[in-house]
Amino acid sequence: MTADTTLLRVNGVTVQFGGLKAVDDVSFDVRQGELLGLIGPNGAGKTTLMRAITGVVTANMGAIHLGEHKLNGLPTHQRIRRGLAFSQQLVRPFRDISVLDNVALAAGSAHTHSPLKALLHTSSSHERDIARRMLERVGIAQHADQMPGIQPLGVLKRLEVARALAQEPKLLLLDEPLAGLNSKEAATLADTIAEINRQGVTTILIEHNLGEVMRICHRLVVLDNGRHIASGPPREVMQQPQVRAAYLGAEANADTTEEQGA
Repeated sequence: MTADTTLLRVNGVTVQFGGLKAVDDVSFDVRQGELLGLIGPNGAGKTTLMRAITGVVTANMGAIHLGEHKLNGLPTHQRIRRGLAFSQQLVRPFRDISVLDNVALAAGSAHTHSPLKALLHTSSSHERDIARRMLERVGIAQHADQMPGIQPLGVLKRLEVARALAQEPKLLLLDEPLAGLNSKEAATLADTIAEINRQGVTTILIEHNLGEVMRICHRLVVLDNGRHIASGPPREVMQQPQVRAAYLGAEANADTTEEQGA
């Protein structure tokens, strides 16, 4: 596949809860090798759209394709087998097993959608080797034999990314991985995400930290009130009046302009 090959196609997706359209006729593509920022104000529909892509919620209308595969109607575990992986904003590791075994469990899930059978795979040296490589990749290999319950948030965020990577995805979806981190932690994790992308993992990043989004993302898609209002190169998108009006506000816009000029 070339760098311009479309990996994910979202076409006219609508997700409706009762009378509320959380996602309203949204279309966009993600190209192979891209690091795409999916942004918008609170309530814009970003996480709901991600859940529609992963099958956690059902799209009422529209089509979602990953490569040649249409994902509509498939349960989440089958979408994962076709190449999706995602990390949640709220980190919920298994606290009774080690950091290493949390990642090995994710690696084992590539073989089965049964949590019990996946847990049995953590005893396999193959899954544990994958887990060690993923922990090294996200920079927390030194915590492998420790328990998640004693880890700070920064380590848990990286653990969540490692669990997703252990599924060897074609497309990695990250839902606010920088949330709750201080500026230094956010910057270093953003660097890690950018490096993972450079290693060949196509990535969608949902994130409110605009400074880091602008710094590492190749392209942005902006949602507001469930609708797709803009897309394109980060600096061009952030200058569009509808994006300023929906997302930034005067004060935040001034901060962004200052960051771009720095």
